[in-house]
Amino acid sequence: MILYPAIDLKDGQAVRLLKGDMDKTTVFNDDPAAQARAFQDAGCQWLHLVDLNGAFEGQPVNGAAVEKILAETTVPAQLGGGIRDMATIEMWLARGIARVILGTVAVEDPDLVRAAAKAFPGQVAVGLDAREGRVATRGWAEETDLMVTDLARSFEDAGVAAIIYTDINRDGAMQGPNVAATADLARATTIPVIASGGVSSLSDLVALRDTGVIAGAISGRALYDGALDLAAALAALTR
Repeated sequence: MILYPAIDLKDGQAVRLLKGDMDKTTVFNDDPAAQARAFQDAGCQWLHLVDLNGAFEGQPVNGAAVEKILAETTVPAQLGGGIRDMATIEMWLARGIARVILGTVAVEDPDLVRAAAKAFPGQVAVGLDAREGRVATRGWAEETDLMVTDLARSFEDAGVAAIIYTDINRDGAMQGPNVAATADLARATTIPVIASGGVSSLSDLVALRDTGVIAGAISGRALYDGALDLAAALAALTR
């Protein structure tokens, strides 16, 4: 199972939100590229980047910060937030992003997801963010009646590289991930599932790993707060 350290970008800074609320922001680093280098130096295999402003505005906002991270690191990075058309997908992949994450458009324009996954094999992931099992879009500001499992299954034949599943009520709350719901989703689809939201300790990671069906986990606040030691976590996941 791969651990993805998260760098959430808001106004050019590395931050964390509480349960997706842009008004409940904690700034952890004024230099996101320095944070990315620190994660890389600790041995991470991937970086998980989110343009929070972009998620709300529907277009890239923190592009300069993302490009600086790409310039100063060598590990692959996946990026979500504000990626809602083919031109933006092509732009980020051309600039060195290894994998784009499509969230809102997975609901609003699933044909774009299919076209992108076909055009860029292995480089398109779907971000499914949910409250009580129902998908939320547009920076988690809008809720739908779509169930996560149903939407995931609809992309079974699309060639999507991964599904990143976020339990919004767990995100940034340091309450542990929703292991059962994430494992259920992973068992319901053949697409690799990456857990996000609430990963706050080594025991959380071990619980996700021990399901045997979850491909990866994203952690942010716990790494910044020191509740989770990245080097120790990486060592545990490679045993």
